Amino acid sequence: MTNCKILHLLSGAKEARGLTVIIDVFRAFSLECYLYDLGAGLVRPVGSVEEARELQKKIPGSVLIGERQGIKVEGFDFGNSPAQVESEKEKIEGKVIIHTTSAGTQGIVNAVGATEILTGSLVNARAVAEYIRKETSGKALEVSLVAMGLSAKKEAAEDELCAEYIKLLVEENKILPAFEERRQDLKNHDGKRFFDPALQEHFPEKDYYMCIKQDLFPFVLRIGKDDLGFFSERIDV
Repeated sequence: MTNCKILHLLSGAKEARGLTVIIDVFRAFSLECYLYDLGAGLVRPVGSVEEARELQKKIPGSVLIGERQGIKVEGFDFGNSPAQVESEKEKIEGKVIIHTTSAGTQGIVNAVGATEILTGSLVNARAVAEYIRKETSGKALEVSLVAMGLSAKKEAAEDELCAEYIKLLVEENKILPAFEERRQDLKNHDGKRFFDPALQEHFPEKDYYMCIKQDLFPFVLRIGKDDLGFFSERIDV
């Protein structure tokens, strides 16, 4: 049986070994799933705003998406919002997306001990679990599930829930007890910001509902690396 170790925050990403899943539900890796569903050509996660801008110079026509403290980076095309990109298919389809965030993409660049990296969110959690089950079948492989939390500094209920959900699916092929109740209760934790009228420009309420959807996409996003840096590739499960 495959055993999954749940780790937390930036330190957890640095500790991760083996097949590693970097989890960011609100909103980085939910957004990347939606981007691929909109027909994005390639998504390139990067660590810093400066790297993102430099990379755009090397990839004409690429689209800059990113946030710091949840706020769209000045000069970028979009913030880290699935609701804001879903009606902009013509600006996403076929394009290279350069993506930088406070938590999720930081996990990728810091998971230096991983042998393979996937991204994780509730919208493709079952696909992630199925991929892990297939990859680890009959093998003694370490599996690390890293819940990145709020700005990679504070544990977040949505990422912890996603990690626990994937872990039980992988280990016992069972749904986490009280999963639905906990999923619906996320609005009382870090999900609160999506219901603040003063924050709708940066945290639209629709983002909350798009990010807590369960098992919407039948694919995983696996991280690769080339001369330009990291990229995610869609793999149907």
